[in-house]
Amino acid sequence: MAVTRAVKASSGHRRRFSGLLPYAMLRPRRPRWWEEILIIAFGYWMYTLGRNAIPTHPAVAFRHARAIDDLQDRLHIGWELTFNHFVASHEWLAQGFDYYYATLHFVLTPATMIWLFLRKPDVYRGARTVLVSITLIALLGFYLYPTAPPRLLPGYVDTVIKYHTWGSFADPNIAEHSNQFAAMPSLHVGWALWVGIAVFQCAQGRWRWLGLAYPMGTCVVIIGTANHFGLDAVGGALVVALAFGLQYLLSGHGAFTPPRAAAPVAGSGACE
Repeated sequence: MAVTRAVKASSGHRRRFSGLLPYAMLRPRRPRWWEEILIIAFGYWMYTLGRNAIPTHPAVAFRHARAIDDLQDRLHIGWELTFNHFVASHEWLAQGFDYYYATLHFVLTPATMIWLFLRKPDVYRGARTVLVSITLIALLGFYLYPTAPPRLLPGYVDTVIKYHTWGSFADPNIAEHSNQFAAMPSLHVGWALWVGIAVFQCAQGRWRWLGLAYPMGTCVVIIGTANHFGLDAVGGALVVALAFGLQYLLSGHGAFTPPRAAAPVAGSGACE
């Protein structure tokens, strides 16, 4: 009887899904800093090149934006215009939202990656795979469904132009070098949600809840500045879900779960 149970257990272990990638690529090891810099730099360069190389098709992008706007009105969730006008009527709020939009996206995301690399090396590679997947899936979305941001539609206020805020993609000096019709899905929400999940899963104490506050704040900011519709944010969240699913298919374990054969790395706390 004991032998039979052992055989069944052994068979069950062999049937356990172990990911689509070969073990040589998945074997547990501490990430190498120079490899990660190359991977991230190459990935971001490819993303930037691809994002700006996508044909803009303004007529199509504006048609998609109006379709999203109409759909939200039919669903009775089209409150972007009212909130945008409220933000635009308060300079201190509009300026704060604009700088939030222009900076935190590029500060907190790499800061979270560095923190995971240094403090949570057992889960770093899985989390990095999710982030790269979010970026590439979003790029595909920009290609398949080019969408103008609300700030380019009649009635909405472009807070960057009104208050001459520096640094946003709405700034004309920056806009001419960037694809303006990459609103669906919202990559700002996608990256912010990745940061929030990483912090919530791996931080301790009250810091965990700050992780959840960041993506929620990002949703408020992108709508208040008229850079995205609410459904763009929903699209960003769906991209995150797809990216986590893809990471699981590739590796056979969750992004914040160490590989099953991994021995704990000294100085690394396990994520929950």
